[in-house]
Amino acid sequence: MTFLEMLRRAERDNDSLLCVGLDPEPSRFPAGLKGDAGRIYDFCAAIVDATADLSIAFKPQIAYFAAHRAEGQLERLMEHMRRNAPHVPVILDAKRGDIGSTAEQYAKEAFERYGADAVTLSPFMGFDSVQPYLRYEGKGAFLLCRTSNPGGDDLQAQRLSSVPGEPLLYEHVARLAQGPWNLNGQLGLVVGATYPGEIERVRQVAPHVPLLIPGVGAQGGDARATVKAGWRADAPIVVNSSRAILYASSGADFAQAARREALKTRDILRDAKN
Repeated sequence: MTFLEMLRRAERDNDSLLCVGLDPEPSRFPAGLKGDAGRIYDFCAAIVDATADLSIAFKPQIAYFAAHRAEGQLERLMEHMRRNAPHVPVILDAKRGDIGSTAEQYAKEAFERYGADAVTLSPFMGFDSVQPYLRYEGKGAFLLCRTSNPGGDDLQAQRLSSVPGEPLLYEHVARLAQGPWNLNGQLGLVVGATYPGEIERVRQVAPHVPLLIPGVGAQGGDARATVKAGWRADAPIVVNSSRAILYASSGADFAQAARREALKTRDILRDAKN
């Protein structure tokens, strides 16, 4: 089953567009786990188990594991998700971007070491920085396109030339992902929920690729506007929420609170399709 097939199945079976981001910060863990980086796996596995039937995908952010020397815990978590939530694809949020043999090693890390179903990439260094990931049959890759951070304007919103009508950089990236770069049919784009108008523009330029949309929840993105702008029946969107779900409670009921928050967000996203 390809990554896109997994996404469509999870959207159907869980009736969901919600991606649960796994960004573990031990300083924000609930009582009993707080401050203990050795419990990252325990915390994240509890979140996974509480939300597996509500999610279209899980998205562990590798930096939150690597900063605490917890790559081994990430490997355990990936195994846990494959074993206990095999119907939910896993997107490794790594934002890699390099060329040649280095890109090949990063692709091996994502797909062989961690067993991810998809990975996030920076396209800034061009097609040869993306191509090694496309050699993995059925695996997905999301290219940074129009990100939710304010500094995204510095490059992404610039025109490719001074000629009127020339596309903005993010529009050019969307065209490449929809067309000549999409060799394995599994490319997608990252577009921030804080820019619903630009989500709509990306969807016009790239009508058939999946969109990974962070920024709902703690970052303030409007869930309903996001779905209206990006969702199409034949092109999945993956709307990520991390902190609002992970840290819904600082008590022993953190997993149950995460489930309640995920259920609420799942239902808002689902209802916005109608």
